[in-house]
This record gives sequence, C-alpha cells and structure tokens, in this order.
Amino acid sequence: MFKKFGLVLAAILVVSALLVACQPQTVEVVKEVPVEVTRVVTETVEVEGEAVEVTRVVVEEVMVEAPEEEMEPMAEPVTLHWNWGSEPPSADPSLATDTTSVDIISNIFMGLTRADPVTGEVLPYLATDWEVSEDGLVYTFNMREDIPWVNYNPNTEEWTQVTDEEGNPRFVTADDVVYGVKRTLDPATASTYAYVLYNIKNGAAVNSGEEGVTVDDIGVEALDSKTVQFTLEDPAGYFPSIAGMWVANPMPSWAIEENGNKWTEAGLIVTNGPYGMEEWIHGGSLNLIKNPLWPDADTVQIERIEGVMIVEASTAFAMYENNELDTTAVPLPEMDRVMADPVLSAELTNAPTPCTYYYGFNNQKAPFDDVRVRTAFTQAIDRQGLIDNVLKGGQEPATSFAPPGIFGAPEPGTVGLPSDTAAAQASLQAYLDEMGMTLDDFNALGITLMHNTSEGHANIAAAIQQMWKDNLGVDVKVENQEWKVYLDTLNPTTPIEESPHIFRMGWCADYADENNWVHEVFNSDAGANRLRRNCDDPNCGSTTTTEFDDLTVLAAKTQDPDERAALYAQAEEILAVDEAAYAPIYHYTTVNVSKPWLTRNFAPVGGNPFYTWTLDQAAQMGSN
Repeated sequence: MFKKFGLVLAAILVVSALLVACQPQTVEVVKEVPVEVTRVVTETVEVEGEAVEVTRVVVEEVMVEAPEEEMEPMAEPVTLHWNWGSEPPSADPSLATDTTSVDIISNIFMGLTRADPVTGEVLPYLATDWEVSEDGLVYTFNMREDIPWVNYNPNTEEWTQVTDEEGNPRFVTADDVVYGVKRTLDPATASTYAYVLYNIKNGAAVNSGEEGVTVDDIGVEALDSKTVQFTLEDPAGYFPSIAGMWVANPMPSWAIEENGNKWTEAGLIVTNGPYGMEEWIHGGSLNLIKNPLWPDADTVQIERIEGVMIVEASTAFAMYENNELDTTAVPLPEMDRVMADPVLSAELTNAPTPCTYYYGFNNQKAPFDDVRVRTAFTQAIDRQGLIDNVLKGGQEPATSFAPPGIFGAPEPGTVGLPSDTAAAQASLQAYLDEMGMTLDDFNALGITLMHNTSEGHANIAAAIQQMWKDNLGVDVKVENQEWKVYLDTLNPTTPIEESPHIFRMGWCADYADENNWVHEVFNSDAGANRLRRNCDDPNCGSTTTTEFDDLTVLAAKTQDPDERAALYAQAEEILAVDEAAYAPIYHYTTVNVSKPWLTRNFAPVGGNPFYTWTLDQAAQMGSN
C-alpha cells in the first residue's frame, strides 16, 4: 500500500514538473515552517519473550516549505504637494522675517497663541488662557504642560522625545518662552524682526545696545514651569497676538547651544509643533512630516508636506495642471484663461487679503533724497491700469499702507497721492530746475528698481518702468535678486552704494492693528525702516525721529479707539504725501487655485496652518 502511494505521488510530481515547464515561469517566495504530523504506527515488540503487534498514534513536528504570505502594502501617507516658492531664508524663529520661513515655523513650533485661520481671532495655543492687569501693563499666560520637545531622525525615520542630562523627558516650559524672547531681543542674535517685541519692557533698550541694561532686564519671567509673565512699556490690547508670533516662540536652548547656526537643519532641529522637519535639501526641497508625539496629533489629517522650491510661477502652475502640486498661485499671464476655463475657474479662489504691495524709495540715495522726486515717481504710476491690464485679480488701488480690515486703516483712496501724470511731471520739473539739470542729466544717474526674483514681480516692474518712461521720460533699470540675498540687500545698514534707488516689497498682517503697519514697518527708530527715513548718515547707523514717528508711538499708547484711528490716519497722510517716502501700489487679493480634493483655508494673518487642512487621498491618487 505504501509503495503504491509512493508511485502515484512520484507520477504526480513528474506531471507537475512537466506542466510547470510549459508555463510562464514565476518566482514564488517560500519559507520553512513547523507542522505537526499525526501518524498511526503498527510495530512488533517483544513482551515477556513473545512478539506482539502494537498500534500507537505518533505526533511529530516536521519542517515543510510553505509559500510566504503576501504582506499588505504599507499605506501611503496623506501628502500635500506644496511649493515654497523659494529657498526659505531661515527656520529659526528668532531670525525669520518672511512669509516662506513663517509657513515652516508656524507648523513645527507652537506659540502661546494662534490666529483662527478663517476669522483671525486670537486663540489659546500653547497657553490655555491669560490674564491682564488693570493698568494693561502685565500679561500672565498659563501654559499647557503636555507639549514635548521632539526630534525626528531622517536616517532611521524615528521620532524621539528629547531628554535632559538625567534622562528625564523635556516638555515645553515657561523658561523656554523666556529664553526665546530674550534670545530674539539679544543684539548678539542680530534678529531683524526683534522690533516686534519692543513693547516688552526694556526690549528696545536691550536690542539697541543701550548701556545699563542687559537681557536679564527684559520684562519677561517664568513664575513657575507653566506660567510666563510679560511686563510692557505701554498698554497694548493686541499684545496676545504678539505673544503668539514666531519671534516669541519657546526655543530649545540646549539644542541651539550645542549645534549653533546648524540647529535648524533636518536631523538636528528640535521642535514641538504638529509637524517636524523630514528633509531639507537646500535650493531643492523641504519636507515636513506629522509629529505623532504631539498631544493633538489625532486632529492632524495631512501626514506629509512635500515641498519644492519653484521660483517661476509659470512652472509651478504647469505642475499644478499636471497634478504635481495641490494648490498654487495663478500667474499673471494665465488669469484670463483660468477665469474662462470651466474647470480651473471652479478651482479658483479670488478674495481680498490683508497685504499691501508697494515700492520703497531709498530716502538717503540721490535723487530720491528729495521729496519732489519721490512724489513724481509715485504719481506717475497708473495703479488702476496696472490692475486692469497686468494683475487682473480685482486688487484694490492703494494710496495708503494698511488695507481694509486692519484697525486704524484709512478708507481706501481717502489718504495719499492719487495717480496724476501732470502733477508728477510738475514735481520732477521743479526738482530739475532747482538742481540745474536736464532730463538727460537725470537719466545719467542710473536709477535702479530692484525686486526679488519672480515672474510676477518682473511683469509688474516692466509695466511700471514703462509708465515712468511714458509719463516722466525717465529711464529706469530693473534688476532682481534671489529672495534671501534680496532681504540682506534691503537691510538699512547695507552700504548705500549696494542698495537700489527703488525696491519692491509687500507687507502682510502679523496682527490686525495699524501698529503692525506704519509703526513696525516705517518708524525710523523702532521699525524695520528699509526706506532709510531720517537716517543721520547714508548707511543709517542712527536716526532722528520726526512727526510721523512720534505719532505712531503716541497712537500705540492711546487707549481711546477713535483717537488712535485719527492718529494713524494722520500718520498715513504724512508718510504718503508730506514725505512721499514710498509708493503704495495695491492691496492684495488671494488669486489661487486648489484641487478639489484639498480643503484649505487662507489665513488672514500668520503662516499657512497645514495642520488644519484636509485632503481626500483617494481622489488625489485617482487623478494620477
């Protein structure tokens, strides 16, 4: 019986082998696995000298080959395909000054507060709540105790909670906030955005290097591990917004001290927000990855932000149409096509946003050290013509700085210099006559307009360059620089010979108050002052304040809302008309397309909060 079974099995194996030889060859992964085999065994044994047949059941474990079970494919992470638009200048909260950097920082770090991504309302974030003293000078923030400091290792793809020297896990504390604020204000840090914190007691004095004060005198202290208190120079009802800005973020002192300027590189950076940094290939890409150790991680749906650095808007838009980006700005030349296309127009968002596009004049560089030249160049710009023929996004002409929706902002068109070719020509001619110059002499000065590298900015510059030629007869050379280099060039202490006569800049709200506009941008003593207003020397080593500067300081201290608004209107008029220190051009609209599988918001202040967006991955993957 056993022999017959063996012959049959052998025949089956031979036939099987022949059949296999005739079929297309496949490779099957097998492995050896233990299997229990039960056999009935009959054997003859000797019992008390007699041969006896005994039947018994034998259970044996043998190793046999079995096909490997197919592994379920790992699910792809929900990924947002994003364009940063340029190499981010910095991921350091103390050093960031631009929207690209802030987009990154606001997703990997937490501030005490955050803005509602739809309404802009100030909400608790790292802080659970806060109190303000009766005199409005002391703000006390109570903080969460469950936010860990974490590190992502790109090589092992592992998250770890950071520990101290004794092996204890590190959580964000009030001391980390104190360190971050003091680090930003420390002149050794060289933060060009430190002025935002000048209303903190002794903040301006310390940052400007006044004698007799040190960082220890700055009005911020940890009352305990979960309570941080700020003392202000003057009451400021908008201070909770400032407390949530990136320059006031808690920062990891030990990581910064250990790694120096490289502490923000992928693999070294220590963060505490919804995402961490997965990879940063400078000049190429920067990816963020969801932080699973964040206590609110369950509320974050998008797991990766795969970010490229495409400067050219036309290239980014082509990638969008090819489903390589999930959302992007619409290039100026594509506006008509997008609005006429039934698919693209349905994906278009076009709405006002609190930002202003302007051209700054170097008030120290001849001939723009004369108000008549600045006035002429401002009034020779046809803002509405630019909007209708170049921008095409429904932008609003700007004759003052702060846009609608900002407290204290003038009604559009009620303050400032309107477009007026005849008035522009008269202003320029008055200057030429006094200086004994001809138009050829003026053009020999080599006027330069500079913008950061961008097709959109280049189109706007070309249009305004032609307006100046047509309306004033002046020749202007246009140059551009990469974003990070450009920001350095516009620093008011850059040697004046390296600075352009005119530069392009935009300003978007950090918080919805005029203090963030006319004061923090243009005040010659306490603001960014890229215009080099009131500088005592061409390289702006020191400044002398004038009426405009005094007005913005007074407005910040004034408690009556109507009085504050009137002071800001007066300041806007002086800046735009009496000084003509800059040329406001238009108030922005968001002109953006987004794929139907992406649900996003357009935050009125702060960075893009990716952790509040959602994405239908099945629809996204089905499109490719």
